[in-house]
Amino acid sequence: VYRGSVKDFQGFDANQDAEALYNAMKGFGSDKEAILDLITSRSNKQRVEICQAYKSLYGKDLIADLKYELTGKFERLIVSLMRPPAYGDAKEIKDAISGVGTDEKCLIEILASRTNQEIHDLVAAYKDAYERDLEADIVGDTSGHFKKMLVVLLQGAREEDDVVSEDLVEQDAKDLLEAGELKWGTDEAQFIYILGRRSRQHLRLVFDEYLKIAGKPIERSIRGELSGDFEKLMLAVVKCIRSKAEYFAERLYKAMKGLGTRDNTLIRIMVSRSEIDMLDIREVFRTKYEKSLYNMIKEDTSGEYKKALLKLCGGDDDAAGEFFPEAAQVAYRMWELSAVKVELRGTVQPAADFNDDGDAQVLRKAMKGLGTDEGAIIEVVTKRSNAQRQQILKAYKAHYGRDLMADLKSELSGSLAKLILGLMLTPAQYDAKQLRKAVEGAGTDESVLIEIMATRNNQEIRAINEAYQEAYHKSLEDDLSSDTSGHFKRILVSLALGNRDEGPENLTQAQEDAKKLADVSSNDSSDSLETRFLSILCTRSYPHLRRVFQEFIKMTNHDVEHAIKKRMSGDVRDAFVAIVRSVKNKPAFFADKLYKSMKGAGTDERTLTRIMISRSEIDLFNIRGEFIDLFDKSLHHMIEKDTSGDYRKALLALCGGED
Repeated sequence: VYRGSVKDFQGFDANQDAEALYNAMKGFGSDKEAILDLITSRSNKQRVEICQAYKSLYGKDLIADLKYELTGKFERLIVSLMRPPAYGDAKEIKDAISGVGTDEKCLIEILASRTNQEIHDLVAAYKDAYERDLEADIVGDTSGHFKKMLVVLLQGAREEDDVVSEDLVEQDAKDLLEAGELKWGTDEAQFIYILGRRSRQHLRLVFDEYLKIAGKPIERSIRGELSGDFEKLMLAVVKCIRSKAEYFAERLYKAMKGLGTRDNTLIRIMVSRSEIDMLDIREVFRTKYEKSLYNMIKEDTSGEYKKALLKLCGGDDDAAGEFFPEAAQVAYRMWELSAVKVELRGTVQPAADFNDDGDAQVLRKAMKGLGTDEGAIIEVVTKRSNAQRQQILKAYKAHYGRDLMADLKSELSGSLAKLILGLMLTPAQYDAKQLRKAVEGAGTDESVLIEIMATRNNQEIRAINEAYQEAYHKSLEDDLSSDTSGHFKRILVSLALGNRDEGPENLTQAQEDAKKLADVSSNDSSDSLETRFLSILCTRSYPHLRRVFQEFIKMTNHDVEHAIKKRMSGDVRDAFVAIVRSVKNKPAFFADKLYKSMKGAGTDERTLTRIMISRSEIDLFNIRGEFIDLFDKSLHHMIEKDTSGDYRKALLALCGGED
């Protein structure tokens, strides 16, 4: 099925189009609208024919005339569209290695994403256009392992056999693990050989096998073992093996997000993918960034340049509101990855040679007399496990007859006080306190209720119920019921029971559950859509729900999260989405919340503090890994940039390291 956004123009006449372009550029000024309308609605093959017809009719070079008549980004875009794909790639690479410095990102994008045939055509076009050898030019302009991998990719010799050997898949996964994670230093040659030569189908299975045996995705190992441009190139290769559409969607998003636009990247991708997989890129973009590519281009560009880009984009997926096969495949792959068991690790471990009485003395000394030694308090509290902190509380009381919590409260202030006092509570006491704050007073903080209730396991929920009753002499269920309403109340009350199944998946039941979730035809009010989702999402075990979500994608070609967003609204939608994301990948769910708490102007310190405390002994190490995978920056770096003073010191201590 053709997945480009630009197709052959019906009733095409090269001479007629050449004449129209000549007239658009004749005389004073030029008709830019006519030029962009014509060129963006013809396929590349047809544009080449127009160039030939223009030369025959007028004895002039069409590309030279376009360069003369047009300016700036619009000129670059239109001229790029006139070149055959291989010559377009050749021009991009020539520009990337000419002059002072090298545009490594351009080299990476092109050589990591092209097929064998596209690479062969590129090499030939480069030779024809510049009378130079592309490999020799790249070797002369790059170095080290980065150069070696580029040369391997330039051969266009990736295996193309769809028949995959399971034994070789297992061996390659094992070899990659031994070349990186299990080796002192890194055997880069092994990474180059396997990632540069094996077929796409084979490598996808290798990546799945690697996740099983290493307990982490291959991307995370590459980040840990490789560096610089070589690391970026290998990550691009892996992303293109997994999904080229997802790779280009991410490149386009990064080209436009934030201040300024990387127009060279935007033009290159919009031109090069317009007749290959632009529809797939649009679908993945809409699903991944919850915004259409069309709208992002519309907001980020202007004038004829914007109009031409929107023509190449080919449509607005926000208006269509659909979910498509390529996006479904990406979603399905993510569900499969999430089903692989990965060891959860906190960043705070019990201190060796722990002495509760000694720690109590250190804390007393830090708060005695004039001033407070916040550094000493941070050092003790953030480097002890919660169980050890509970022992320190008792030792402090026994030794000094004083309440350590009260002393800390009187000596500390602001964000640091909230963080340190939160760490001194048991996890259940802390969650109970956060829930109480969310429901008391005017208004309700639904986001806190959702975050805690949607992510805690049965044992944690039961402990929270006990802590809540003990602290506030009321049941959590009663407070949730009195402070919320409708389906949202029913979801929270169901979760508050702590009665989720804990067994393995049941395929037959999962297929029935998926069918129930997919059924939009029921008119029975007692079996409403929300009721059906509640009866499944709030009660089934995590392994079973993962299978339900996979069956849902097979059945509907939709991701369940997309279906929830499309068919529900408000707090009900947010609660169900949180459950789905928690089931799919809980560390990624918290990584996303941490990122949102710090991005943009201001910091949501309440969310930042709550997550850093509650996940520090459970999965904060995993959250760090997901954070850097999702946002290309470390949690440590973002905390360091976004906070200050002793609060920052304490958060960084909990974070546990720079990735």
